[in-house]
Amino acid sequence: MANRSSYFLSFLAILASLQLTIAVDYTVTNTAPSTPGGVRFTNDIGVEYTTQILATASSFIWTTFQQNTEADRKNVARVSVFIDDMNGVAYTSNDEIHVSASYIQGYSGDVRNEITGVLYHEMVHVWQWNGNGQAPGGLVEGIADYVRLKAGYVPSHWVQPGQGDRWDQGYDVTARFLDYCNGLRDGFVAELNKKMRGGYNNAFFVELLGKTVDELWADYKS
Repeated sequence: MANRSSYFLSFLAILASLQLTIAVDYTVTNTAPSTPGGVRFTNDIGVEYTTQILATASSFIWTTFQQNTEADRKNVARVSVFIDDMNGVAYTSNDEIHVSASYIQGYSGDVRNEITGVLYHEMVHVWQWNGNGQAPGGLVEGIADYVRLKAGYVPSHWVQPGQGDRWDQGYDVTARFLDYCNGLRDGFVAELNKKMRGGYNNAFFVELLGKTVDELWADYKS
């Protein structure tokens, strides 16, 4: 009887985890299937793999942000990805992620690994809080790259720790700085994201780490 109860509890745990995964509907559409990048997407990445990555990325982001319940997270029912014939790399608007087929075509390395990292970054924009638009854009982008960093999808062109001109320079520079700050207080980035749910103030750094962000940047650079 004890074993049967144990199996039942294990089944409930698995079911709960699956419900977290399937609570959001993920769709992937290649709108540029006949372009060289669209063909490469189909052959080297694919819709099925991309859909799996979206679900995996969401779970990783929720864990990183310590968003353990639906009440902690944005109310997002569907995330849609489009492979488009456009310039740049990717961008996110509301719950839609647009990835450049041209970038996929021109990437010379492991394109599946690179686009996985890009998707992790863009999925953060779906789920993160941005201080109701008050947070510095560089910080918002830096948090997205911080999650990409922690997920292990760091491209070779990123700056090394300690490099950069400003703490809010964005992307890899700010991601490395946030990683330093998180090393001072485990869970710092998650707590910072929680504070940004209703607004933003540089004083959040003082509240969480006891120093101004400029002092922390100076420590980091030294």
